[in-house]
Amino acid sequence: MADHQKIHPVDVEAPPTAPLVHSHSSRSEKGDPAAAEQFPPPPISRTIPVIHSKPPKKRSCCCKCICWTMSLFLLLLIIIGITAGILYAVFRPKLPDYSIDRLRITDFQLNTDSSLYARFAVSIIAKNPNKKIGIYYEDGSNLSVWYTKTKLCEGSLPKFYQGHRNTTVMDVALTGQTKNGSELLTTLLAQQQTGSIPLNVRVKVPVKVKLGKLKLWKVKFLVKCKLVVDSLSADNLISIRSSSCKFRLKL
Repeated sequence: MADHQKIHPVDVEAPPTAPLVHSHSSRSEKGDPAAAEQFPPPPISRTIPVIHSKPPKKRSCCCKCICWTMSLFLLLLIIIGITAGILYAVFRPKLPDYSIDRLRITDFQLNTDSSLYARFAVSIIAKNPNKKIGIYYEDGSNLSVWYTKTKLCEGSLPKFYQGHRNTTVMDVALTGQTKNGSELLTTLLAQQQTGSIPLNVRVKVPVKVKLGKLKLWKVKFLVKCKLVVDSLSADNLISIRSSSCKFRLKL
């Protein structure tokens, strides 16, 4: 009778047995180096965020108007600068010169109402040193004489034209009346004892400058003179000990 085949039960849930490794073969804990060289690991890829740029903003009409205005203003300044440079090179302008030649007091007395009445005669020398520039002295000028902050008298310059390289002497009559003049007169008499009385002469005159045949717009000359005289007696020879004038142009 034939031998019956023996059937051994197999545990399905048992894990598979590891293959046997030959004692002479080498094995790496990190895997097979030959397989690693043959199949290298895939490169590591990094995700880079994409930055989307904002669309350019459209300029408003107001911004365009400001840009155009600034550009035109800059262009105008350049044109004015070039024109001024050409005029300066052609005409070589020089500032006029002013000085006080004489000062005479015809009347200086205290009235019954305690007001101080003064009448001065001032001689002013005006020099125009320019070769190609004339000066028109217009109406509306004012000339005044001051002691500290008190105005003693005032008048106006004559209207005339001063030509090239011209020197003009102007005799101007000034009159004035100061209220509560008794204290002022006492102060002036005490100052007169020292032989040194400071006075200020201020001149404001509108003029028009003529460049060649071109007559420019009206400007204003401002002249300030500091005087030191020895006396303020009426009908007496007054000596001017020192005199200095400053000129300024006001557009």
